Amino acid sequence: MKPITILIADDDAEIADLIELYLAKEGYRCLKAMDGEAAVEAVMKYPVDLAVLDIMMPKLDGHEVTRQIRVKHHIPIIFLSAKGSDLDKITGLVSGADDYMTKPFNPMELVARVNAQLRRSFQFSRPAEGKGIVEAGGLVINPEERSVLFNGNLIELTPKEFDILYLLAGNPKKVFSSENIFQQVWGEDYYEGNNTVMVHIRTLRKKLGDAMNNSKLIKTLWGVGYTFNG
Repeated sequence: MKPITILIADDDAEIADLIELYLAKEGYRCLKAMDGEAAVEAVMKYPVDLAVLDIMMPKLDGHEVTRQIRVKHHIPIIFLSAKGSDLDKITGLVSGADDYMTKPFNPMELVARVNAQLRRSFQFSRPAEGKGIVEAGGLVINPEERSVLFNGNLIELTPKEFDILYLLAGNPKKVFSSENIFQQVWGEDYYEGNNTVMVHIRTLRKKLGDAMNNSKLIKTLWGVGYTFNG
């Protein structure tokens, strides 16, 4: 079995070394990059399974690194940043990150989040038993390729957007609360005030609407949750 490889991209060498120390104890192979360009190059060159990215890096910031990675790869990305406002976190998630931690941070919590993201990634990289390609509302959703097509045209989604769409489209007419979606897609306990699902649904709707002439496939039942209307 090949070792799981994690990219650590941070221009602060002490922080990168600390993260490597804790992840290596878990048996992970670590690659380090000191700037955004080196981070993108590492993902393109090596079989990286997850990336921990600082946002404020030289050459390319974390948002641009994420955008470039997402062109070809769907690995989990965790932002680790000194920017800790709610707006910063929402911007990070919308740009394609799967999780967001602020500095200073507890290394053991980061390890736990890495483990959780990898579990979700490996689970969704395999189709659920009895479920494969889902066709609905003119969409073709392929869980093996993790691709979404409409009339043969690819719709670019982040990993979490794909997971949410696959969950909803694979269970048409079933209503999922934000808590249901968060627990099944993120694999973590939901807490009141968590607007992560709402933000991802909003961007997912925009991408689907742009590709499908404003067709509204995801319906909101106010106070209840979301359902796929394809």
